[in-house]
Amino acid sequence: MRTLFNSNLGVTDQLALLRLGGLLLKIGLTFFAAETFGLSLSSPVLYWGICLEALYLAFTFRLREPISRIESGLFIVLLLDTVFWISWLYFTGGATNAFISLLLLPIAFAAITLPKWAPWTLTLLSTVAYSLMIFSVPESAMKHHGMDMSSHYLGMWFNFLISSLVLTTSVAYIAQRMRKQDVELSFMREAQLRQEKLLALGTASAQMAHQLATPLASLRLLVDEAVEEAQEQGRNDSPVLSEMNSALQRCEQTLNSLRAATESIREQKQSIVTANTLLQTLEQQVLLLMPEVQLELTLFDIETLKQHGSTSVLSDASLLPAVMSLVENAASASLAETGDERVTVSAMIAPQSQRLCISVRDYGIGISKAMRAQVGHQLIESEQGMGMALLLSHASFERLGGRLLLGSTASGGTIAEVSFPLQLDIESSNGELS
Repeated sequence: MRTLFNSNLGVTDQLALLRLGGLLLKIGLTFFAAETFGLSLSSPVLYWGICLEALYLAFTFRLREPISRIESGLFIVLLLDTVFWISWLYFTGGATNAFISLLLLPIAFAAITLPKWAPWTLTLLSTVAYSLMIFSVPESAMKHHGMDMSSHYLGMWFNFLISSLVLTTSVAYIAQRMRKQDVELSFMREAQLRQEKLLALGTASAQMAHQLATPLASLRLLVDEAVEEAQEQGRNDSPVLSEMNSALQRCEQTLNSLRAATESIREQKQSIVTANTLLQTLEQQVLLLMPEVQLELTLFDIETLKQHGSTSVLSDASLLPAVMSLVENAASASLAETGDERVTVSAMIAPQSQRLCISVRDYGIGISKAMRAQVGHQLIESEQGMGMALLLSHASFERLGGRLLLGSTASGGTIAEVSFPLQLDIESSNGELS
């Protein structure tokens, strides 16, 4: 019993308890307080109706979790509850029943938990039923000790109408705002947790980069000495030394880029770059650092620039590495499936939202729908890794006002689409991205 009335009960459990309380109230009024409140019990249909409602309540209580997962399940339950309330009121005096306002209960539940159309539908049904009961009240029931009660019953009907309108407008609006605030708070908590993870990753990365500087400097000295010895011995075309030198240059360039990016982000240096500049720089970096990747790039033409007026976005030192990370992941996915590191990068302007959309497509096996909802938001262990690169890329895009969405194509493969808000061209910077 202690857990049954726990304050942390879900919406479906709380509603089930309230509906059970409503049935117990009907039973108590029908069998124990009918004379006290002047209820009319003239038809045996009333008792059959209570038995049917008890069976219906037990059935919906048993299946409350599956019903809550159905999009309109809760509305159907409240709709049938309203029908049972109308039936009970009709067979216990109709509009003269002192408990006619209990028709507001399903409307209140719907206003708090369901979209706007649900309480309006229940309000319409209840108002029509109440109005029909008003017209069906016999003339004799309108007289009480010689007094005409028609104006009193009409006032009750009007009060019911006002109360239902308040529930369907004010209460529903307040409930909607509270749900929106809960979603925003949940999003903020997730963002805070993600930022804490990124801070930990950034701290570890900075420490490791600092530790790598000395070994790389030592390797550079050793490689230079080996090259000099090879030249003295007349071996200038050693493939091993050439590959070692190229790999070491790439490591040094990456480390220098990391230092420059860290300094730029720390000082919050940002600039405005055009889409063409971004894509052209991306192509140059791919050719330099990943020459084995078959990059298919679609650039903007002059007509597109004239048509949209602005194709510039906000940028900093982390933007290009973040896009490069998407290209590298796409190349790995294509290589695993087709044997070729083929990647297609294209860009377009979304006229309605005025955002630049850059899509990176691979030709791999794709990822599941459940995985797409998690990748880029948290670390996920899989055969390909933990999704750290996408997590860092997503954080970089968010800092620049961008959004990262993952989708799939009909022919297979994954599309990573990044969208950025457009900036004014007069602020554009034609400098190269680092």
